[in-house]
Amino acid sequence: MYQKDDLNNKAQVFKALAHPTRLYIVEVLLSGERCVNDITDLFDATQPNISQHLNILKFSGIVDYRQDKNLRCYFLKDPSKIKKLVQAVKQLIND
Repeated sequence: MYQKDDLNNKAQVFKALAHPTRLYIVEVLLSGERCVNDITDLFDATQPNISQHLNILKFSGIVDYRQDKNLRCYFLKDPSKIKKLVQAVKQLIND
């Protein structure tokens, strides 16, 4: 049966991963937790811009963070599932 809420939630995850910056952040986080400054150093972007991308990933349920004094350190909520999803997309592209 058609479940609109379920489809909307799935679409939200795909939308979050559809941006190259967010996808790269997810791939970086596959290797473990990173603080915002560490992630920002990997891009030619400002810290507020990277924080916006991280907020989208958090809102979509892909990442979460822990507060370490003044730093927010982000991690994947379910790294094994995200890894499978990223691998499936790579396989789809390479086939």
